[in-house]
Amino acid sequence: MSTKQTIIPHLWFEKEAKEAAEWYASIFPNSEVTHVSTIKGTPSGDCDIVAFELWGQQFASISAGPLFKFNPSVSFIVNFDPSRESDAASMLQAMWDKMSDGGTALMPLGEYPFSKQFGWIQDKYGVSWQLMLTNPDGEERPPIVPALMFVGDNCGKAEEAMRFYESVFAKSRQGNLIKYPPGMEPDQAGNVMFADFRLEQLWLAAMDSAHDHKFKFNEAISFMVYCDTQAEIDHYWERLSAVPAAEQCGWLKDRYGLSWQIVPRSMDEMTQNGTPEQRARVTRAFMQMKKFDLAALQQAYEG
Repeated sequence: MSTKQTIIPHLWFEKEAKEAAEWYASIFPNSEVTHVSTIKGTPSGDCDIVAFELWGQQFASISAGPLFKFNPSVSFIVNFDPSRESDAASMLQAMWDKMSDGGTALMPLGEYPFSKQFGWIQDKYGVSWQLMLTNPDGEERPPIVPALMFVGDNCGKAEEAMRFYESVFAKSRQGNLIKYPPGMEPDQAGNVMFADFRLEQLWLAAMDSAHDHKFKFNEAISFMVYCDTQAEIDHYWERLSAVPAAEQCGWLKDRYGLSWQIVPRSMDEMTQNGTPEQRARVTRAFMQMKKFDLAALQQAYEG
């Protein structure tokens, strides 16, 4: 399918990573599960690692125990663009119907000031999707855009966070920036009502919400950043990591509590194509690491 992306959303499931990926691939157009492998001997036991692609967007997922629960602080906007799909509205309705099976509507499907057809739903696995009939007059966006909601102590920091992420990733640019007008309390005028921006090949959206949400960013949804060199790993680690206690096995948390995984691109090759002995050696090696040491992983792989 598409070329390898630099930044990929990663979903942490208790045990349903493979089942969920197959279900998503069945309801999104032009989608498939691209790889399934198992790493053995982690603190969570044997973990399925799944790669899949939905409508051109690559995803990764893992079944690694009941440590984290999905919540709407990170959701996925699904753009049904009438200029791209002649039956966009009926496609949206069909996907809403499928996601409603075991799912929970967070905003009912209907007409809103910003879209003729929009609904926000948490699917049966807990992942949140914003299905939207988009305005084809604007600049085209990909069908799937991860959306970050800045709530609680983060509320009011969406614009600052976008600028920060744009400074970390060399290939970045700002898209839309729409701010709350006066009179939309509890949201303050000047905070971000909706914005989007691009990091490498990935479009992301961001918004502030001052409502009383009982959730915040956690490890259930993280962003994997693939690196070709140790210098790249070092750069992203140094710029993004802000919570030393969260550093483990290539994972980090940034100043807003969002989780990232800084991983060598060759890691996929090692975990997917290595012999059982090679995979075991690589797993033992990376379990000891916080920031990944590319040379040490390669050495473990080669034995």
